[in-house]
Amino acid sequence: MTKKYNILIEKDEDGYYVSEVLDLPGCHTQAKTIDVLLERTKEAIKAYLEVETQTDYPLEFVRVQEIEV
Repeated sequence: MTKKYNILIEKDEDGYYVSEVLDLPGCHTQAKTIDVLLERTKEAIKAYLEVETQTDYPLEFVRVQEIEV
C-alpha cells in the first residue's frame, strides 16, 4: 500500500536542497540535486515509518504555523 506525503523543499545558503515531510515531524533530508533529494526523502520516510511502527506512541501531524520573533 502506498501513501502520498506533502514535502517542503528549500535551498540553503550552501546550495543544498532540503526537504521536510510535513506530515512526519522531524523527517527531513538534504542533497545537491532535486532528483537525489527526492530519492533520499523516500528513504527518510521509509525509515521514519519503520521506527514509528516500533513505538507505542505514534505521532500525529497537527499543523504548520508561522511565528514572528
